[in-house]
Formats: sequence, structure tokens, C-alpha cells
Amino acid sequence: ACGIPGMPLSFVMQTFIIQKNEAGQRFDKYLKKRLPEAKASFLYKMLRKKNITLNGKKAEGRELLSEGDAVTLFFSEETYEKFRGAGSSESWKTDPRYVPPEVLLETEDLIFFNKPAGLLSQKAREEDFSANEQLLRYLYETGKLAGNGQVAFRPSIANRLDRNTSGILIGGKTLTGLKEAAELLREKKVRKYYHALVHGTFPEAICSEGYLKKDRSANRSEFLKEAMPGAAYIRTDFTPLSTSEGITLLSVQLHTGKSHQIRAHLSALGFPILGDPKYGNRKLDERFRKYGLSRQMLHMRTLLLPDGTSITAPYPADFERVLEAIPEVR
Repeated sequence: ACGIPGMPLSFVMQTFIIQKNEAGQRFDKYLKKRLPEAKASFLYKMLRKKNITLNGKKAEGRELLSEGDAVTLFFSEETYEKFRGAGSSESWKTDPRYVPPEVLLETEDLIFFNKPAGLLSQKAREEDFSANEQLLRYLYETGKLAGNGQVAFRPSIANRLDRNTSGILIGGKTLTGLKEAAELLREKKVRKYYHALVHGTFPEAICSEGYLKKDRSANRSEFLKEAMPGAAYIRTDFTPLSTSEGITLLSVQLHTGKSHQIRAHLSALGFPILGDPKYGNRKLDERFRKYGLSRQMLHMRTLLLPDGTSITAPYPADFERVLEAIPEVR
């Protein structure tokens, strides 16, 4: 049997990509959250022995994490399960909530698929079934899951969307792919374009700047025109594609990527997204309820890669129904 010298055959190489809401914390603090049952002495020992690496290199634990950093664990399956403080990680193989993903583009290392609204990008609780598990199940059932049960790498998604925002997710099928996706996102080498249906007639294309301050207790962000402590700079481009009957179909390009950036920004500008429960206008939404409006009409539509490849995610059914109810808005 083949393996890595010095590693047991049940060894699992697990890589996690640091997301925006995880950045800024010390590496050792992050590891303690990821492996809550592990003692600090064990974690520092694993760092010294390079059983835990940061961006493929030895780390001390004092480093501050940045969005897109790759954290890799080289543990046996038994060790990982023991210290992560959770039950079996194999439930995704039989979970009845699984629906095959809508694959938009797939290469040897990367996969791009269309996340439906209502599906978490990553687990919030152990019992959740997320796009991450959907990806694992798809690769498992199609025989594309890296590893043969002896030495394994766990594929993972590299970006996130709000639960009720639909559109393109990027998955790393291999360690090479996950590192590539992390670099693309960290270095902002991909252009991300969302489509949103908003109340109001958006007059012209604009580049809008400001600041967002996150209220974590309410899971809500406030848009500010001026800088203040705790507020992060944001920049968003808005381009109206068509308007009719007081509704605009917007193309939105993110230059920064803060939590709820598009939703809070548009609401502050006076153009709330249809169906948005946090930042929208329930009264204006009422006329669209009969068409099945039940969540924010925000869709991650197009991803433009550095080599010029353009990936487009079809609108989901509820987005299409609302579009069809508004004459001339396409």
C-alpha cells in the first residue's frame, strides 16, 4: 500500500480556506476553535512538527490570519475526529437532503457550481448539510473524490454566499485546486458580478464607496459614509441593466467583499433588494408575494477568470418568476 512516510494509512490531509469573517485572528486561536478538544500544548507540537501548516509553510501560531490563507492539517482520521469534538464526518455519504449540484464548469482541480437559495455554504452546526457536503457527495458518487481511503484530501468550497443568496461557488477538488482558488480570491484575480432586482429606477452606472459596521449580535451591517472605529471600507459598482414599473435589474461588481455588503449598500442608497428580510421594504414586496417571492432576489451571476473564461449561473426558478412578472425587465 502507498502512503506518506511516517504517516499512518488512515491519515487525512484536510485543508481549510480562511474566510472574510475568520480573518484577523491569531492562528492559534483559530486552531483552538477548529479543534476545541485539543490542548494548546498539542497544537503547538503539531505546528513545530509541520503537522499543521499555514499556506504550506511552518507556522508558530502567533500569525494573524488573512482571507484566503490555507490551513492544512496532517492528522490521522481518528485524531482529527477526536479533537474536532463532533460525531462521524461521513454522514454526508447518506444524508437524504443531498441533491446533485448544478455543475457549471469542472476541471481536474476545480469545480464551479450553482448554489440554490436556502443552502448554507458551510456548516453552522454539526447537524447542518451545506454546499461543502454537497460537493463531497457529488465527487464521491462520481468517483472523483481524491484519495483511496488510505491517504485522503477533503475537497472544500473556497468562497461563501449568504444562505438565501444563490449563485456560483468555487470548489477545490484537489489540494492544488484549493490553493489556486484561494490565491484567485486573495489576490482578487477573479471578477465577481451579481444580479439583483431592486425597488426603484436606478438612474445610471455608479461606483459607490463607504464603510460597513457589523453588528454581530444582530447579524446586521450598517452602511456609513464616513470612516469610524470598527467600520470597514467598501467599494461596489452598480450598473442598471433594465428598468420597468419601478423595478431595476442591476449588475453589481464587488471590489471589496464584506458581510452583507451588497444588501446593506443598496438599502442605504434607497434601492432595497426585493424580498430582503433584513434590509428590504416589506410593503413594496407585497405585490410580488403571489409570484413566490420569499427571499432576497440576489444571485451571483458571473465569474470572470484571469484567462478570460466567463462562467455564468442560470437564474433560479423563483428569480425567473419574479422577472417574468415585470414586463421588459430581463
